[in-house]
Formats: sequence, C-alpha cells, structure tokens
Amino acid sequence: MKRTTIAVIGVGLVGGSIALSLKRDPDIRIVGFDVRQDFLDKALNTGAIHAGTTDLQTAVREANVIFLAAPVEQIYAILESLRTLDLQPGVIVTDAGSIKTGIVNHAIRVIPDHVTFIGGHPMAGSHKSGVEAASDRLFENAYYVLTPAPGTPEDKVEYLSELLQLTRAKIVRMDADTHDQVVGAVSHFPHILASALVNLVAGYDDENAWHARLAAGGFRDITRIASSNPRMWRDILLHNREHLLQIGRDWSKALEDVMKLVEEGNPDGIEQFFQSARDFRDGLPERKAGALPPLYDLYIDIPDHPGEIGRITTLLGAKQINITNLQIRETREDIYGALRITFQSQYEMEKGEELLRYFEYNVYRR
Repeated sequence: MKRTTIAVIGVGLVGGSIALSLKRDPDIRIVGFDVRQDFLDKALNTGAIHAGTTDLQTAVREANVIFLAAPVEQIYAILESLRTLDLQPGVIVTDAGSIKTGIVNHAIRVIPDHVTFIGGHPMAGSHKSGVEAASDRLFENAYYVLTPAPGTPEDKVEYLSELLQLTRAKIVRMDADTHDQVVGAVSHFPHILASALVNLVAGYDDENAWHARLAAGGFRDITRIASSNPRMWRDILLHNREHLLQIGRDWSKALEDVMKLVEEGNPDGIEQFFQSARDFRDGLPERKAGALPPLYDLYIDIPDHPGEIGRITTLLGAKQINITNLQIRETREDIYGALRITFQSQYEMEKGEELLRYFEYNVYRR
C-alpha cells in the first residue's frame, strides 16, 4: 500500500500537534517545513515529523495533503508560493488559521485548478508555544471547523474529514463568514475586552499602585488572555475587521444599557442583567474545548506545613503527570491555604485529580 504523505508547513504548537495526531496511522509520513532549522530539529527530536526541510518545494512535492499551520498573515504568502511550485495532482491544501473568509477567498483566487483548498480551524490551543508543547491530545474533543467553499468536491471534504478523525476532534462544517462571526464573538472580541480592561487598570495604577496589588488573583484569572501574542492578535483583528466592528457596536450598546440601569438606580434591572448572564454561562458545557483555550486548574486545600507541596508534586511526578504551573493562595500560618496546580491538558488534570483524591486531599475545580 502506498503511504500517504502529509506536509505540515509550520512546526509549532498547532502544526506539531496535528503531525503527532496524524502519526497515529503508521501508513502516514509527515514532512515538516519551517524557515528555521532549529525548529525542525526540535520537531524531529520530539518525534512530531519523519523528515524536515527549510525548502518549501521539497516539503510539498510528494504531499497528498498540505497543512498550513502558520500565522494568519503568513498563510496568504504561502498560498501565493504554492501556485508556483510542483504539487501532486489532486492534492488537498488546508490551513489552521482562526480567520476563514479572507483566506478561503484568497486561496480560490490563487491556487491552481488541480489543487483543492479547504479552510480549517482546530479550536484548541495552549498557553505554551512551540513544538515542545505539542501533543497528540491537543485537539481531543475540541471542535475542528472545516469551511469548504461552494463547489468544493464532496469526496475531498470527506477525505479530509476522515483524515482528521485521527486528531480525535469533533469535525464540523460551516461557511467561512459564519465561522468568522461566531469566533469573533466568543474568542477575538474577548481578547480585546481583556486587554482593554488591563490597560484601563494599568492607567489607574499610575495614580494609585494599589490597583496592581489588588489585581492579583481573580483579576489576573479573568484577564489571562491579555497575555497573548500581540502581533498575532494584531493580524487577527485586522483580518476579521468587519465582524469585530459590528460586535464592538453591539457591546457598546450593551454596556450603555447596563450603565443606564446603574445611573437610574434600577435594582430589578441590574439583578436581571446578572441573572441572564449567569443562566447562559451556567448552561455552557464545562469540559468541552471551545474557541478559547480552557484552564486546566485544580485547587487543593493544604495545611501550612513543611513538605506538603513537595509531597503533592512528588506524587504527581511519580505517575508522570505533567504540570505547567503552581501557585499558593491565601496561606497563613496554621490554617489551610489553597494550592492551584495548572496541568498541560484535561487528561493530565483528570489523572491528577483522581490521584490526589486517592491520597485524601480536598481537590476541587472552580
């Protein structure tokens, strides 16, 4: 049987995770491309790819499917390059960008007739970057959106959908414009809000340093996405401009409405504002990956005794359960404090929770 060759263009977190997922099939060969040889070396050392090259033509020459796992702005340039290269007849090109309309339309304009482009967006991520953080579990139970253009051959869409079953994601289809509106509302605009709020508080802090001191904890948690890559989010906002402008207008109206309730001193209206928000949020799935990377946090009640944190980390390490961060909260002498442990994935978190409960620790999630 002839092996299927997959080219992964960009071997970072997403590209590396796609590669590791597809390697579950022994009949698939993964060729990685990156402009930096050290990134390729890391991808080879972690086992994400079978071969790597800094020459794009070499990477795609034998590929049956090409994944563009580069930043949004670079995907446009790569599509331009692909039309000048030798590609296999019938090759499928797909991307992993979080904006779809512009990319899909550009691909339709520039790719040759013997190439099929199908937009894609794996809706999972991590707070870490680079192929070192890649995992074959990154997309497990997450939504993986495909946005085929009208007229895309159904057999090609089915083939790519079946291939992506190896990621263990939930494959869904929608048109590119719908995708951009939905993701704009639940992912892109929240990044704007988080960053705007942080900048507002930073301005207040210039006048009164207590803002930064008291902002630790909950404020830091709800604004965590403000720590995202500024250049990446610059490009995302510019490429999803029309939807974000409309969402911004809707948001301004919503904020104006609730501030009017406050101005009027309307207790029933204010309570209803918070009630409707709580009802909708409490109805959201708790353990399903969405457009924003979830937090994989556990909280453990621990007494302020020497060695407790070391014992917990030793227990987790002995079972090869990876953690990415530790934080001690509200610990005072002779009383219980809260230890927050951040895990690399939901799978690791659930293993850690089971283990710590076995050793009779009080473990809970927020």
